[in-house]
Amino acid sequence: MPTIASEDFRDKISTVDHAGKRVWIYPKKPKGTFTNWRTVVNAILLTVLFIGPFLRINGQPVLMLNLLDRKFIIFGQIFWPQDFYLFGLATIVGFVCIVLFTVVYGRIFCGWICPQTIFMEGVFRRIEYVIEGDWTAQKKLDKLQWNTEKILKKSTKHLVFFIVSFIIANTFLAYIIGSDELLKIISEPPTLHLSGFITIIIFTFVFYYVFAIFREQVCTNVCPYGRMQGVLLDKKSIVVTYDYKRGENRGKIRKGEDRATLDKGDCVDCKLCVNVCPTGIDIRNGTQLECINCTACIDACDSIMANVGLAKGLIRYDSEENIAESKKGFNWSARTIAYTVVLLSLSTLLTGLLVIRSEVDATVLRTPGMMYQQQEDGSISNLYNVKIINKTNLHMPLALKVEEGKGSIKVVGRDLFELPEQGMAEGAIFLNMNPSDISGVSQKVTIGIYYEDRLLKKVKTKFIGPAN
Repeated sequence: MPTIASEDFRDKISTVDHAGKRVWIYPKKPKGTFTNWRTVVNAILLTVLFIGPFLRINGQPVLMLNLLDRKFIIFGQIFWPQDFYLFGLATIVGFVCIVLFTVVYGRIFCGWICPQTIFMEGVFRRIEYVIEGDWTAQKKLDKLQWNTEKILKKSTKHLVFFIVSFIIANTFLAYIIGSDELLKIISEPPTLHLSGFITIIIFTFVFYYVFAIFREQVCTNVCPYGRMQGVLLDKKSIVVTYDYKRGENRGKIRKGEDRATLDKGDCVDCKLCVNVCPTGIDIRNGTQLECINCTACIDACDSIMANVGLAKGLIRYDSEENIAESKKGFNWSARTIAYTVVLLSLSTLLTGLLVIRSEVDATVLRTPGMMYQQQEDGSISNLYNVKIINKTNLHMPLALKVEEGKGSIKVVGRDLFELPEQGMAEGAIFLNMNPSDISGVSQKVTIGIYYEDRLLKKVKTKFIGPAN
């Protein structure tokens, strides 16, 4: 490990000083290959995010998570509370996926995919650079007394921040209630949609506070993922790391000097890697919970190495084991292989359950307190309450038939169950059996639910009859 003059950085986070006060971070604007790639990824993800609520598959949103109505649409498929087991399995798969990627690739999710990083570094920080300038200009502006320039720049920045936060709030609300309902809230008077209007305002202020004031504190103080990495990472994990064996001992560069003779490493101690860090850490101290693997320090260091004629990669994606043993390459550990097998197995199971998932969900229960009835023709009947939920966009007239066992079904008050699209139908049925077909006081019966002669689902229930 590198020789560190003081280890006190491990006793506190970089954004809080010894007195417990907030240290405001002024990161230098990053430039370089990784920054360019992250810009492309940010643009793609932001485009998908903002157009997502308006995309349709078979007339349904690509994604809608309506917690109020307990209705969820994912890739055009409708899910109801009855499909909760699928959400449970998907949560397990997601958790294993996060663990796997953290074990193998470190916090690549935080640096490249996390919405907090994308909005903070890819949107709000860029707005700040345009209006207030780079880090030194921002520091200078904050130290100025309030004058026309400071008032104009600060008010413009926060106004733009608020507008962007308002757009984000509307987008997130569209994923909850649907784009059609959101357009009604926007186009019609607020008095007609007071709760929706208030929700948008609350969301707007929350997003504004997070990205204008709280900022990197979300990653260092709130998000549990940074603290989990200490448990999940090992020496084989790929992380943004400093090659201390090559970089130490640090020292300023002098023209024409032989650094090897002077026992100097490749690190010229320019501190540019610290200046560009959005969480204010020194990556040369090793892996720290504040590091989100954003790669800004890699680009900064590579630019300096190129300028002084040294090889790039002093700070790079690599494992602690490779750095310590001065080797390169990726090795699969037993734990990584085990996680991969578990993830693939769970993903296969989840995919299979989604494929065989029925189009309707139904319950057929005997009416409480009702005994069997003997009809005029001598048959025995039971009364049942039926509830059917439609998971599709089709309006379906349904017929019910006895699948296993003998008997006939009569729908009370109608011939068929009219099941509306994405809706629910309730009703009652009589199940009639001849006494000769009844094998005991209680016997199992399977009822099939049909749409146009196509069996959608089988439901098991019980039939009560007289003792033989």
